[in-house]
Amino acid sequence: MIQVKRFLRPIYAPIVRRFHREQALRRDHSRIRDEARRMMDAGRPVKIVIGAGQTRYDGWIATDTPAFDVRRREDWARLFPPQSIDRLLAEHVFEHLTRAEFTEFLLCARGYLSASGRIRIAVPDGNHPDSDYIERVRPGGSGAGAADHKVLYTSDLMADLLRGQGYHYELLEHFDARGRFHRRPWNAEDGYVGRSAEHDRRNKDGQLRFTSLIIDCWR
Repeated sequence: MIQVKRFLRPIYAPIVRRFHREQALRRDHSRIRDEARRMMDAGRPVKIVIGAGQTRYDGWIATDTPAFDVRRREDWARLFPPQSIDRLLAEHVFEHLTRAEFTEFLLCARGYLSASGRIRIAVPDGNHPDSDYIERVRPGGSGAGAADHKVLYTSDLMADLLRGQGYHYELLEHFDARGRFHRRPWNAEDGYVGRSAEHDRRNKDGQLRFTSLIIDCWR
């Protein structure tokens, strides 16, 4: 009997693993749908964190792949009613997508944003004047996760892509092409960005060692 189990294990083990993955995926889909529905029923804004990983914020629904792949129209349709999302937050997510994939996200998101809905995007800033910073965040760079980075955005590039998809936008934090830092007041209740001038501990002495290009956009 033991020999039979050893013989069959390579056959049934992948099936069992796939079954458990699918069960976990269905549970995650149900959690996201149920949380969004409860927010809508209570008259509260529906706030979604994209690519949340282990990050959790009160009043926000944490999502990540594979349960919510923002490039897949069927995932949006499965999880959210049209024009139901009031806030979308993506902190250091879109540098992991190609420009074409980011454009697909923008196309998908349009139909699910409410009339007052906004997207807050934070990505590494390609105009940061510190060469060590650029080395860490550039595609293939030395920083954590940079091996998977596809694009190093600047404010001009991000603005061009948003305009190209018909979005309005407001730059909240960024360096310009001359290395000058610009910042507008922004409300963390609309999307907390940890890697920002005010909130990143590496900037506590006033020197901007780690910031992000932060931009709000809406349809």
